[in-house]
Amino acid sequence: MKQLILKADREKPLVRRHPWVLSGAVSRVQGDPAVGDSVAVRAAGGEFLAWAAYSPASQIRARVWSWAEAEPVDGDLLRTRLARAITARERLLSPDTSDALRLVHGESDGLPGIIVDRYADVAVLQLLSAGAERWREELAQAVRELTGCACLYERSDADVRALEGLSVRSGVLHGALPAAGVQLREHGLGYGVDVAAGHKTGFYLDQRDNRKRIGELARDRDVLNCFCYTGGFTLNALAGGAASVLSVDSSAGALAQARDNLARNDLDAARAEWLEADVFKQLRVLRDQGRSFDLIVLDPPKFAPTAAFAEKAARGYKDINLLALKLLRPGGLLASFSCSGGVSAELFQKILAGAALDAGADASIVGHFAASADHPVLLSFPEGDYLKGLLVRRG
Repeated sequence: MKQLILKADREKPLVRRHPWVLSGAVSRVQGDPAVGDSVAVRAAGGEFLAWAAYSPASQIRARVWSWAEAEPVDGDLLRTRLARAITARERLLSPDTSDALRLVHGESDGLPGIIVDRYADVAVLQLLSAGAERWREELAQAVRELTGCACLYERSDADVRALEGLSVRSGVLHGALPAAGVQLREHGLGYGVDVAAGHKTGFYLDQRDNRKRIGELARDRDVLNCFCYTGGFTLNALAGGAASVLSVDSSAGALAQARDNLARNDLDAARAEWLEADVFKQLRVLRDQGRSFDLIVLDPPKFAPTAAFAEKAARGYKDINLLALKLLRPGGLLASFSCSGGVSAELFQKILAGAALDAGADASIVGHFAASADHPVLLSFPEGDYLKGLLVRRG
């Protein structure tokens, strides 16, 4: 039998239903499993703990599929899990809110390393682990049948695949992308989505509720949107009645898509200013120019994929938040986000407290942000709580 035997007293995380087996917990491997094979994980004394997908190249040596010894890991199990995840979303989001949502969210749906996002009639499949790659054909077929989408596109090109020893994959698996491009609706606004080359699977679905909140806060305010990508926060701020919005991003392609999104929604272009620039440098330029704003959004890319990068990430987060607080008018609001799994909510709050102190600003937390409900967090898997945000008011 293919199995992993743990070191003595290293079974506690699995007993508590944490779905990862780290390399340092493994005593020995038996049965010569191939990459992605299902293995029985056993305690040092031989007790069965879980069925998991084996990944010899990764520090996460195995990811749990099932906790039941009598439950085989096969295509039927995966299809059942997919169906359950998709059904669970049916009442989470009203069709009037959006026609785009996350259908499968990895470990939190019992499907480690598997992401499925839906944009209207296009489903995007992302496989991020060796175990997910092992079942690629079965997963693709099940997603096609369960969603009924006209097009299934694969975006298995994230950097984390390299940690699993996997090469990148990307392209159409079924059907064809719409000739007019992929589009979605959200809170009454329309967006074009680049599922082939955009960030993640093309759009930040996890920020859906937070975009709406920024729109509600933006009325009559001068807004600065940093790392604006394709303009999600910008469009909501303009629709919410912002006096002006300056949007900054280093990607010319993202800004082009953002301008297109602005035009498709017939919003007042005179209130929108777009700037292609490095945000870290541009915040200093704005400071030196004496600019100030009533509402600033900081939604940077991931600075710390794991806790090992937390110290370096903390410096980056402190830098941009310190500069943002200096640009914020008295009574103004800073919406600051971190999508770094290696930075805890507690650490993120400490970083902002340090930034406020160095900026000479009295600041208070007046709200919290999190991922939308279609991005659940398994209680036994706190690493899944990656997106965190604070709404801070400057005194």
